[in-house]
Amino acid sequence: MSDKEWWRGAVIYQIYPRSFMDSNGDGVGDLVGIAHKMDYVASLGVDAIWISPFFKSPMKDFGYDISDYRDVDPIFGTLDDFHFLLREAHKRGLKILLDQVWSHTSDQHIWFKESRQNKTNAKADWYVWADCKEDGTPPNNWLSIFGGPAWTWDSRREQYYLHHFLKEQPALNLWNPQVRERILETARYWLEMGVDGFRLDVINCALSHPELENNPIRPADMPPPEDMASSNPMARQIRSNAYGYLSDETFKWLNELRAVADEYEGTFLMGEIGGDNSTKLATEYVKTDKRLHSAYSFGLTGKKLIKKLVTDTVNGIESIIEDGWMSYALGNHDNQRFASSHGDFNDPSNKDYALFGMALLLSLRGTVCIYQGEELGLPSAELSFADMRDPYDIAMYPNSMKRDSGRTPMPWLKYGQNAGFSTAEVTWIPVYEEHIPLAADRQETDEDSILNHYKNFLKWRKDTTVMRLGEIELLHAPDHIIAFNRTYEGEAILCALHAENTDVEWKLPEGTYELIENVSNNASLDNGTISLKGYGYAFLKKLS
Repeated sequence: MSDKEWWRGAVIYQIYPRSFMDSNGDGVGDLVGIAHKMDYVASLGVDAIWISPFFKSPMKDFGYDISDYRDVDPIFGTLDDFHFLLREAHKRGLKILLDQVWSHTSDQHIWFKESRQNKTNAKADWYVWADCKEDGTPPNNWLSIFGGPAWTWDSRREQYYLHHFLKEQPALNLWNPQVRERILETARYWLEMGVDGFRLDVINCALSHPELENNPIRPADMPPPEDMASSNPMARQIRSNAYGYLSDETFKWLNELRAVADEYEGTFLMGEIGGDNSTKLATEYVKTDKRLHSAYSFGLTGKKLIKKLVTDTVNGIESIIEDGWMSYALGNHDNQRFASSHGDFNDPSNKDYALFGMALLLSLRGTVCIYQGEELGLPSAELSFADMRDPYDIAMYPNSMKRDSGRTPMPWLKYGQNAGFSTAEVTWIPVYEEHIPLAADRQETDEDSILNHYKNFLKWRKDTTVMRLGEIELLHAPDHIIAFNRTYEGEAILCALHAENTDVEWKLPEGTYELIENVSNNASLDNGTISLKGYGYAFLKKLS
């Protein structure tokens, strides 16, 4: 594998800057805070850092509503602070990926301010505008993910504008070549600065149906969408025309993005793909080696890892991925924390479940994303309504995606103000008391901590080529055992992970196996039979 393909099998650590580390005592995490924790991130053994948006923004959606793609919002610092962060990362061999939101902007962006003035200005066609129906209602039935119609009336133009999210997040018209060129210029701006790639937020929202055709109604017997709360009215539609529309023009746009990335050797493009059947949709964004390098869906994110879910997701990807490359994540800033998908966090088996999830995620074929705090086994925070900040969670309360519950500050110190996150009297969202016993400083000194299990497993994965680059083949196994082979250039490792809190045995397939004890947990091998306790996992080298 050449260095320009460093991302194949890499592990990427996602940082939500508001909640990682506050360096100036204002209660909000910042870029200098991230830089000051770079030794910690490097010690994990990850390959890259993905930083959620820190660009200028009114913060209606906490940075995913960008008003200036080329500058840092003052709450996070300055461009000089970003240069400092970038240098600190590169000194430690860590790549930096920026979270780019190229499907929409803030309504405070200078482009939208000009576009909304009239129908004849130079940027009149830079956003998706449409006339109303004869009765004054929106042009179609598209709904916003944040609730209500995806259209807002603008009295200056006497037209509706499209927004897939908040009304303060108007959708860019990426059918317009001028808009695409300006986005490509933005990519070059950051690549010239030295960043190593981009995570592309909701990239499947970039182009919607040009004729604005209605979304079909979701049949009653169709499973609910995997990326939203069931209480969301959008769950009653199939979003194929508004959100995840595929056409030759979609692939042309992806090829244009890829061509710019290829101008800078080693640049990595990873797309976030939501929508209906997002796992299948994501594969279309990574085929032919001309589109994105990788993409991830919501197939495993925020869900309890039962055998059928995992095997259906992996089989679904591997059967259609062709020459593409997938990414996997169990959690991110848009979901409740993975550890809480188990159920009651006070259950004694919760640590075993957290380690089971770690082992599964890090043994799949693809690039892996770890969300800050997963390496500590943090559960979702239980917040009162008064403590909630996220507009989506508030709009969908009480049956939301619990996004705020995964955005509370990192606990760095067991003893210290705000668990070492900030010296402020009040933080932007409260530190969760139940996280403090899991603080990083406490876990670093405990050899059997979740944190040290992560470090050990990540080192093994990095040193074991077959686990980073090998093919994957699912195997038949009894009960709740998820089993598969990873193979590469004659080497084979059998992976067996038990997705239930019971004891189980499995007579292994024909052959001779050696248990890799330092990365197995609650597992033993005797005369060709593997024994697994609840949420145990075993990795076995096939000798013959």
